[in-house]
Amino acid sequence: MTTASQTVEHVLVVPTSLFHEVGHFQGFQADAAPYLETLLDPAYTSYRPRDQVEQDPSFKQLIPYCIFMCNGEVFSYRRGKGQGETRLLSKRSLGVGGHISSIDQHAASVYREAMRREIEEEVFLETNFKERCIGLINDDLTEVGKVHLGIVHIFEIDEPKVRGREESIHEAGFAKPSELILMRDQFETWSQICLDHLIS
Repeated sequence: MTTASQTVEHVLVVPTSLFHEVGHFQGFQADAAPYLETLLDPAYTSYRPRDQVEQDPSFKQLIPYCIFMCNGEVFSYRRGKGQGETRLLSKRSLGVGGHISSIDQHAASVYREAMRREIEEEVFLETNFKERCIGLINDDLTEVGKVHLGIVHIFEIDEPKVRGREESIHEAGFAKPSELILMRDQFETWSQICLDHLIS
């Protein structure tokens, strides 16, 4: 008998070989449209046990990675205990988001439902916003990066009203990218890549 505690999360993945066919890159790719058209096509996606694909670089887990900005300042925080990816523990981050799960399949857009759910789980977003996708992140130089592909969204918010909902979000606040880049080595790799893009 399977109990709730034994239930394994199934997350959306695409074959890494498909990503290479569309066009492999390392770092930031601003032209996301041709990638998303293929990588989010249900003909190529599948849901697999997260504990298996976390160690399998033949698949890429697609991750909505949401950055909140207000009047030129960026929201950032430090990852604490309780955060899902233990390999990123204690690192600073710009991004809020996570896996696309099989539980999101009830929605008309599984991707946007996953993004909404992950934001709602991690932070209180208490202001109006405009959202746009600005690109993709790939980092094959780290163990975490080898099995994930980030889809970066900027949320331009009307007021700096974002605060952590999860206990894993510490030292949260807004600062200019030019200030955060001075602490670049404290950030997880994806955030470093985004910071480099934001100040370029």
